[in-house]
Amino acid sequence: MSEAINQEVKFNANPARVYEALLDQRQFSAFTGAPAEILREAGGTFSCFGGMITARNIELVQDRRIVQAWRVKMWPEGIYSLVSIELQPDGPGTRLSMTQDAFPDGMRPHLNGEMPQGGWHRQYWEPLQKYLG
Repeated sequence: MSEAINQEVKFNANPARVYEALLDQRQFSAFTGAPAEILREAGGTFSCFGGMITARNIELVQDRRIVQAWRVKMWPEGIYSLVSIELQPDGPGTRLSMTQDAFPDGMRPHLNGEMPQGGWHRQYWEPLQKYLG
C-alpha cells in the first residue's frame, strides 16, 4: 500500500456547516454536481459520483470528525482505504485536515490530484469552497 495522503484546506464557513455539507446527500450532490446517497450514522453507507466512490461511515463526531472506509469502484474487490476528516474552528471559518491511508499502489497521483481527472482538491475541496462561499 502507498504512503498516506495528507491535505489541509480552509473554508469560509464554520465546522457545523462544513460537516453538514459533507454528510447531507442533497448538499453533497449540489456542490459536486453528481448524485450522492448518504446514510449519516456510524455503519451507514455512502455513495457518490454515480457509485464511482462508495464508503461506510466508521466514526462520526458531530461537527468535528468523519472517518470512512472508502473505495473507488475500479479497485480490486474488498480493497478499502481509510479516510479521516478532522474539522477545527479557524477564526470564523474551518480548517479541514484529511488523511487517506491504505489505498492501492499506483493510486496516489489520481487521489492526490496529480492527474487532470481526479483528486480530492478538484472533486471535493474546490467545489465545496465555491458552494460554501
